[in-house]
Amino acid sequence: MGVVRRLDDHRGTAVRRFRNGEGATSIAASLGRSVRWVYKWAARAATGGPDWATDRSRRPHASPQAVPPEVVDAVQLVRLELYNAGVLCGAQNIQWRLEDLAVTPLPSVRTIGRILAREGLTHRRTGRYTPKGTPYPALPAGRVNQVHQLDYVGPCYLAGPVRFWSLNTVDVATVRCAVEPVASRAGQATVNALWADWHRLGLPEAVQVDNELVFCGSHRHPHGMGALIRLCLPPGIEPWFIPFQDPWRNGVVERFNTHFRSKFLAWVQVADFPGLRPASLTFEARHNGRYRYTRLLGQTPLGALAAAGHPLRFPAQETAPTVPLPKPEAGRYHLVRFIRSDRRLDVFGERFLVPPEATYAYVVATIDVARQRLTVHLDTEPIAEWPYRLR
Repeated sequence: MGVVRRLDDHRGTAVRRFRNGEGATSIAASLGRSVRWVYKWAARAATGGPDWATDRSRRPHASPQAVPPEVVDAVQLVRLELYNAGVLCGAQNIQWRLEDLAVTPLPSVRTIGRILAREGLTHRRTGRYTPKGTPYPALPAGRVNQVHQLDYVGPCYLAGPVRFWSLNTVDVATVRCAVEPVASRAGQATVNALWADWHRLGLPEAVQVDNELVFCGSHRHPHGMGALIRLCLPPGIEPWFIPFQDPWRNGVVERFNTHFRSKFLAWVQVADFPGLRPASLTFEARHNGRYRYTRLLGQTPLGALAAAGHPLRFPAQETAPTVPLPKPEAGRYHLVRFIRSDRRLDVFGERFLVPPEATYAYVVATIDVARQRLTVHLDTEPIAEWPYRLR
């Protein structure tokens, strides 16, 4: 308070001396101020206001770059809407919802992030998953198309009602996605959908899937090789089947499925099945070209693909092969399984007794089509092998 009063006294003294005819240069020199400072307060005093000697805000009268208050309110309301709906409510999803609502001006993702931080709206719904101590034989996925994770979402329903599924494929390295709606999950429909995904993403080195019958085939004929296996082996793709009841092992596509539900199924309005594919392709292009990932250092999936400079390999023919597919003569496919105290290895419903050292550990069961052999590996070391005649 003393400092403020001293400043006011200096300003009053300077104005009185200036009004008495003393020169501005002399006043400034005696008070240790600039000539401009003397003229400023003399002009301020001339207005006659009672608070002329108090400081005024230096904030500009106009701020063209400031976010309008109504946009800030819209960000908060949309974040609350997404949170209450139980879907992803980060800055990118909020921007997409604002765009759907035609909010203008549309704030950038960084601006939305700053608004959320300022308003204290950045807390997580739950904590991150903490992996258990048992070593898991995870696939390396550092290269473009080294590993694709794929999964079905559905059944989903449109107005009508129209029921459908979506075969979602994600390249683990770049998070590029391909989404393909199907009316059923029959063998030919799955082959057609995966073939279409590969025409957009390129052929992978390996595909990782869960143990749905549509992927692994029939438990009544475990040696018959399902349509997915027969489709993958001829172009040199190795299928990997994750353990039972471990969906987080397909974590990349599972997280994408959550994003797909919140940004496609929850908001896109499609009246009939023929309109599904164009809408799905629009969502796919939007994700691949605009969604930025921290794990990609802020790049979009297409940006990560361009930065990698990795050549893509595509299917040799335009149309998908027709089911039933011929039996492959070579190639390998793998099953990751957790062995419990009974030491039983489940290979599509058929049980094999493995050595004691595999108890309470993950093993990889590899079926070599050319050799007609089933080999079990623990920490990359083979621990058991059986003949495995394929039909």
